[in-house]
Amino acid sequence: MVKTLVEPGAVIDGFTVGERVHSGGMATLWSVTWPDSDTPMLMKVPRISEGEDPAAIVGFEMEQMILPRLSGPHVPACFGAGDFARQPYVVIERIPGKTLYERLSELPISYEEARAIVGKIATALADLHTQNVIHHDIKPSSIMFRPTGEAVLIDFGLSHHNQLPDLLQEEFRLPYGTAPYMAPERLLGVRDDPRSDLFSLGVLLYFFTTGERPFGETETLRGMRRRLWRDPHPPRRLRADYPPWLQEIVLRCLEIEPVWRYPTASHLAFDLGHPGQVKLTARAERLVRDPLSTVWRRRFNRGLTHPKPKADLAAQLASCPILTVAIDTTEGSEQLNEALRVTAERILATLPSARLACLNVLKLGRVTIDRTLDEEGNNKHIDRMVALKHWASPLKLDEDRLTVHVLEAIDPASAILEFAEANHVDHIVIGARQSSLVRTLLGSVSAKVAAEAPCSVTVVRPPRQAPLQELEGTSKEPGEAMF
Repeated sequence: MVKTLVEPGAVIDGFTVGERVHSGGMATLWSVTWPDSDTPMLMKVPRISEGEDPAAIVGFEMEQMILPRLSGPHVPACFGAGDFARQPYVVIERIPGKTLYERLSELPISYEEARAIVGKIATALADLHTQNVIHHDIKPSSIMFRPTGEAVLIDFGLSHHNQLPDLLQEEFRLPYGTAPYMAPERLLGVRDDPRSDLFSLGVLLYFFTTGERPFGETETLRGMRRRLWRDPHPPRRLRADYPPWLQEIVLRCLEIEPVWRYPTASHLAFDLGHPGQVKLTARAERLVRDPLSTVWRRRFNRGLTHPKPKADLAAQLASCPILTVAIDTTEGSEQLNEALRVTAERILATLPSARLACLNVLKLGRVTIDRTLDEEGNNKHIDRMVALKHWASPLKLDEDRLTVHVLEAIDPASAILEFAEANHVDHIVIGARQSSLVRTLLGSVSAKVAAEAPCSVTVVRPPRQAPLQELEGTSKEPGEAMF
């Protein structure tokens, strides 16, 4: 089909076409309306006339398959699609505002603003990856923000769905994408690794905080292939005041081998949300690129060149959860805390890439004035952080897998639930003390967390007569009762 049916005033499958909003290289966008609906909508129509890029048509087919399967605040809602036999289109929610591309004239932006922006994008990617989709075109023009603050990912023509045919992979040999943001493994035909999106996000973070792209502006395939063996200049070479924690995050995202990057977008979002707890390595202090000896070794002895089986996206994400253990550091909690440690150790033993966040809530009074120092003049907050690290030390975790957090709140249960929601926690382990009249009347912290948590919860009770090694935690999925 050459002639399009889309023009102002046309009615296509019940959608009334309005003005043309945007004309791009692969598609045009039109405002549309639906009877009795006030929802702002856009109709996206591919360019299909003579001489257009065939990849644009295939990419549009992918978008038609993927968009109706997505949901949540981080993607535009999809309201309909048209077949190529008559008029191809997709109708999507019209997100108010402009893309992140509009910010390019302001670069570099402040480190704090960049951290907040990229943290929201990492959260959006985490949600997308759990829906079996890898975006493969993360760049400023593919990102918008809702008035409520959530990042929204758009343009899914280059995306890979783990449960759908990958038409781009099947029909074309050359990698398609935006060259400055493309991950190295993409050049070798790897399209099923979600860490490719984290590389692209690392490029964006580098660009927004330095004003320069880590691999320049080259668009040639030969120039792009250099990133298979050549690392970028460390940001601290470009800006002397670059924070070590931020360089640690950026260079970890830009690792050539995917295995050295963050395992999931949730882990990246966690570090961006807690910069003071980012574990610094040699990456944080680097001022120069890798030596030529390392570059040549990568170039002529690369592990990425070996054929790899198709990855199971769901299994990969499930092997890298964020585990939170809520720990009571007050006197008399030793038995329960030991039981919590045994349970956490058992869970971590089966998940070698899991991340552990140790959590304690410093309860505030509702009407009293709370003091930061105890009766002996010690800072309560610091004391509890030290206690959490002491609790975790027998687990012998690598530093980049462990963080400790002391929250201050009137309602401990609500504080734990908010922490889990904000940090995309996959599993909470919490202790339940023996029954008492007060807990019976008012309800316990563990009961509220188990009932309202957005993730799996394991409630651990202190041992009665049985020895510790016989203690069993009780697992619960969201929605089940737990007492």
